[in-house]
Amino acid sequence: MREHQSRPADRRERAFNAPAVVIATIALFAAIHLWRVFLSEDADIAVLLRFAFIPARYDPASPYLPDMLGGEGAKLWTFLTYAFLHGDWTHLLVNSVAMLAFGSAVAWRFGSMRFLSFSALCAVGGAAAHLALHLDEPQPVIGASAAISGQMAAAMRFMFEAGGPLGAFRRRGRLAFSAPAVPLATALRNPQVLIFLLAWFGTNIAFGLGGMAISGETASIAWEAHIGGFLGGLVLFPLFDPKVARFRDRADASVALPRRPPAPHD
Repeated sequence: MREHQSRPADRRERAFNAPAVVIATIALFAAIHLWRVFLSEDADIAVLLRFAFIPARYDPASPYLPDMLGGEGAKLWTFLTYAFLHGDWTHLLVNSVAMLAFGSAVAWRFGSMRFLSFSALCAVGGAAAHLALHLDEPQPVIGASAAISGQMAAAMRFMFEAGGPLGAFRRRGRLAFSAPAVPLATALRNPQVLIFLLAWFGTNIAFGLGGMAISGETASIAWEAHIGGFLGGLVLFPLFDPKVARFRDRADASVALPRRPPAPHD
């Protein structure tokens, strides 16, 4: 009887299964964009000049350098702060949906602090990749796409594994996100991973060939930043991936004691 009563509650909790850190991050994005909506055009431009990632900021010979705000400090913080700015509500919505889908999986696996640190470094990697190819460009780069691309790369490492959320013998609840990640070389032999990679890189190559503007404004998110964030996610994943033995132990315990009702998302 106890097991029968636990199942409906488990289904209700899984209807909206985003970690608090993901919801809080998206809420922060929305609050910042709402604040910008009420700024004057000049004030909003000042925000971009101070917090957007602008490659020309790093070119000592750039004629645009006198217009930049934030001084030497902005050369550091804009590697991250650009990810908190978005071009319009559609841009914000697309990034929010992507973070809910992929960021949630990574946050459940990494925990809040590792998730935030990992995402920040992927954003930095995306900005660095863009800078390497556009050193003197004055066009600002904004948006969380590079960080989300890193989250996609991290999710790819375990989502399709046996016991993972999209793999064979998939588990339910939190245990699904603790599926052990095989080495990258082994993962690349998984057809699902290869299809995901082909689709992801194909989409970004299409962005690169056709360009990607945000509402016709000067700010944009370059495909190079997406790829930089994705590659950063692949490299950083094994450094941030926590040990999952404790989850496997709990899974084994639930098998050994089938009469004990499972805790939601445990």
